[in-house]
Amino acid sequence: MEMAAPRLGRALVVIVDDRAAHAEHEDTSGPLVTELLDEGGFVVDAVVTVPGEAVAIRNALNTAVIGGVDLVVTVGGTGVSPRDVTSDATAGVLDRPIPGIAEAIRASGLAAGAIDAGLSRGLVGVSGSTLVVNLASSRAAIRDGMATLTPLVPHVVEELSGLDEG
Repeated sequence: MEMAAPRLGRALVVIVDDRAAHAEHEDTSGPLVTELLDEGGFVVDAVVTVPGEAVAIRNALNTAVIGGVDLVVTVGGTGVSPRDVTSDATAGVLDRPIPGIAEAIRASGLAAGAIDAGLSRGLVGVSGSTLVVNLASSRAAIRDGMATLTPLVPHVVEELSGLDEG
C-alpha cells in the first residue's frame, strides 16, 4: 500500500485576467499552477479569477488570508501596463515583504528566457500567517517561478506556523 505524500498546507490560486474574469476566454493558468502546487505538496482550496482591478485583487487576497490558507499564488497583472495592478494591490495586503524570493523568481525567469518573469514587478511576502506570491502570467514564467518557489515554501510555511521554534 502506497502512502500519500505529506501535505505542506492549503493554497489558493488567484488568476488576474480581465478576459477570463468576464468569461471571454478560458483560463489555462489555474490548472497549471494547481498541478504544480499539488506536486509540491499543497492542497489547492480553489482557483479564483478576478479582473485586473486593485479592489478585486485585494479582496481575493484578504479572503485567502482570513480563510487561513498557508500560500496564495497570484498569476498575472505584474507587468508595467496601466492594467497591471497586482503588485500594487498586494503591497497593501502584506505585513512583511520577502524581497529575496521575489528577486530569485525574477532572476531565474530571466535566465530561463521568460521575459515577462524578469520584467515582473511581482512581490512576495507575508500577510498574517499566509505567504503571498505574485507570478507573471506566461506558462514559462509560471513553471519557472514555481520551480524556484517550491523548495523555499516549506521553510517559510514552517516558520509561519511556529513549528520551527524549539
